[in-house]
Amino acid sequence: MTIDGERKVTITAIAREAGVSVPTVSRVVNGRSDVSPATRARIEELLHEHGYRRRTSRRRDRAGLIDLVFNDLDSPWAVEIIRGVEEVAHAAAVGTVVSAVHRRSTSTRQWLENLRTRASDGVILVLSTLQPTHQAELRRLNVPIVAVDPAGGPALDMPTVGATNWAGGLAATEHLISLGHTRIGFVAGPPRLLCSRARLDGHRAALEAAGIDSDPDLIRPGDFYHEGGFQAGRALLELPNPPTAIFAASDQMAFGVYEAARQHGFRIPDDLSVIGFDDLPEARWSSPPLTTIRQPLAEMGTLAARTVLRLAKGEEVESPRVELATHLAVRDSTATPGKPKRR
Repeated sequence: MTIDGERKVTITAIAREAGVSVPTVSRVVNGRSDVSPATRARIEELLHEHGYRRRTSRRRDRAGLIDLVFNDLDSPWAVEIIRGVEEVAHAAAVGTVVSAVHRRSTSTRQWLENLRTRASDGVILVLSTLQPTHQAELRRLNVPIVAVDPAGGPALDMPTVGATNWAGGLAATEHLISLGHTRIGFVAGPPRLLCSRARLDGHRAALEAAGIDSDPDLIRPGDFYHEGGFQAGRALLELPNPPTAIFAASDQMAFGVYEAARQHGFRIPDDLSVIGFDDLPEARWSSPPLTTIRQPLAEMGTLAARTVLRLAKGEEVESPRVELATHLAVRDSTATPGKPKRR
């Protein structure tokens, strides 16, 4: 188990004995920094105990590039992330390669091939899913990776940057309750995403704390885009007893609710209060200006870029999971409930 020809067997055995994954041992062997000090010490002890000999190689020159990868680029949300990454990259004299894989496996494979050719210094993933085969390929490339607002939980095998989605969902609903609303509609994001589930859980927690029963009819599926908000808003407003307020789990869906309200003759906020989530730039310029939960999107991009550049230099990161605070931004789309409208 001590010769280079048995390298793979040795790593597997050490991973099993240490109770960690093979990629975690591989990162220690290759000098990567994204491993906790306690885990690193345990693995190093076992490497020494088994007489494992590292294969020596020269560290490749830095390419001066960061890869920033999205599912799609058709959202103001993506623009805010890019703005934060670009600010850090410019200050560090590093270029940014922005890609969209459009949720297709073929696009992801093409991007991985391009990444292999570019030899980027690091990757920032803003993806809802990444297949295990693609994750394995990224590990083989030995490129530092940071995920922004990942679909999975903190157990992801890479540093992550997100926001306090549960607290934001709680704050949005508490704001509506404080105004006197008790019949509150909720337009959810895609259920596969951790941020969507957290916002819904925060909404439900606020209702429960106020002694308000959660009505399943008032929770509608959405997709984070205008169309999803419009369809969900229309369904809510066509109920025999429609809500007096709607919390949409993204600003874009809130704007869809605006259109549904207009078409159904509901005035905002006189007949219907609406609150969103994100605080995109257009939220303050909508009519009326949108009350929303500010998610620090640009700051999330900034922190992700700083983290991936630190990893590229072989430096440690303070925490594998960072959540930036969300804040309530009160504008003109929320008010005390008016006379309930019935269909």
